[in-house]
Amino acid sequence: MPRAVREQQMLDAAVSVFGRRGYMAASMDEIAELAGVSKPLVYLYLNSKDDLFSACVDREARALTEAVRAGVRPGLSADGQLWSGLRAFFTHTARHPDAWRVLHLHARTHGERFAAEVAAMREEIVAFVTQLIAAAARDAHRDPHLAEGEVAGLAEALVGAAESLADWAGATEGVTAKQAAATLMNFAWAGLGDLMAGRPWSAPEEPGPEEPAPVAERAPQEEPSSVVQAAG
Repeated sequence: MPRAVREQQMLDAAVSVFGRRGYMAASMDEIAELAGVSKPLVYLYLNSKDDLFSACVDREARALTEAVRAGVRPGLSADGQLWSGLRAFFTHTARHPDAWRVLHLHARTHGERFAAEVAAMREEIVAFVTQLIAAAARDAHRDPHLAEGEVAGLAEALVGAAESLADWAGATEGVTAKQAAATLMNFAWAGLGDLMAGRPWSAPEEPGPEEPAPVAERAPQEEPSSVVQAAG
């Protein structure tokens, strides 16, 4: 078997074991057995457990990013692009639950080296979503100069919500990728749609220092003498 094919076989087995057991509990013996090779061969190809885990994180991060990018079709409307991207994200995480756990749970908590690799992947996805939102604002011809900071914040919020929803969908029986994407669209697009149409939400006015918030009126208290008289 060609080395490249054998190596992918080992990575498939490693992602499965790391995803189910986590880094510390994962056994190189179990990975080798699942891959159908000897443990020395795993070390020969991938050097160490750390390097094997790093290779898994790198491969699955690239696969997720490529899936999201490939899922978005530029010719669609703004909501169509977001919908197609979300479906691609949730479809990929649903089809590869062990890979998602490796990226979103184990790599983030095992060590700085692996957390940095996942952070780089996330930054790429956030940057891509930022571009989508900025393009949607321009195409709407209503707010073509939406503040850069606001766009970046919206992208961060959207990606964070998608990550949490992927965890929930993976742990909830019967939730499909389409349902998860629709849930987030219903949550997010109601706000984004108004924003693109020039109807941003406005915070209620808050009283300034010279305008203290009203205090509920209290019934006037009786004078001490009156209280004494009443008691008598």
